[in-house]
Amino acid sequence: MTRQELIKQIREKQSFLCVGLDTDLDKIPQCIIDEAKAKDGEDYIFRALCEFNALIIDATAPYCVAYKPNLAFYEAYGVDGMLAFEATIDYLKEEYPNHFIIADAKRGDIGNTSKMYAKTFFEEYDVDALTVAPYMGEDSVTPFLGYKDKWVILLALTSNKGSHDFQLTEDTQGERLFEKVLKTSQQWGNEENMMYVVGATQGQMFEDIRKVAPNHFLLVPGVGAQGGSLQEVCKYGMTKDCGLLVNSSRGIIYASNGEDFAEAAADAAKKLQQEMAAILK
Repeated sequence: MTRQELIKQIREKQSFLCVGLDTDLDKIPQCIIDEAKAKDGEDYIFRALCEFNALIIDATAPYCVAYKPNLAFYEAYGVDGMLAFEATIDYLKEEYPNHFIIADAKRGDIGNTSKMYAKTFFEEYDVDALTVAPYMGEDSVTPFLGYKDKWVILLALTSNKGSHDFQLTEDTQGERLFEKVLKTSQQWGNEENMMYVVGATQGQMFEDIRKVAPNHFLLVPGVGAQGGSLQEVCKYGMTKDCGLLVNSSRGIIYASNGEDFAEAAADAAKKLQQEMAAILK
């Protein structure tokens, strides 16, 4: 998906919501587990993951422009989990081809290894974007940038407590590490193929981000269950093209653990979309 196609979807849907598919068998409704076990017995994992994801996607698709399956939640279930990840991607492509698909895998390694990671996600799974860790530098990131209309989403300033351990450290000129990542990486990619992860809990730090990367799209996790403020993110981070994909995972997909889970997810997504529409106007 190109930048202009993404912007078009945001404007048409009046939403910049990304729904995170962090699908955990310990958290999804028991009714899904019971139904999958009734059909497949002990081999229920694949069916349960796929059924839950499909129902969440169907319920939330009108209110979001993107989905972000987190690879850890599929790799944890071995082959069945990875088959469910692939089936979820296929379902999105078949039923909702205009939605932006982000594989949240946080890959990044020496060049030859990154080349194979890029092949996996951009050729085999054919997702739109992949989260990438920039710590190993240019040759670990550039293999992901050679695909037309595909995006690298670099970790820049994350929302976890440990982000202060490294990301905010300063060099002798007072430049913080996340600022160096932003400045240096713009020599590798551009606004058409690179985004940055910036945690919603960073608040006014978005102002500093925009000084260095004024027009790049930002993927913003942490709104909802992690306590990030949508209003604050937009106040300091929004651009004339919106420039934001705000992710909510647990706050939407686990809005209820009862049989009404899909309806509850739809309501939670709709509430965020309505807030976003008001901000966009």
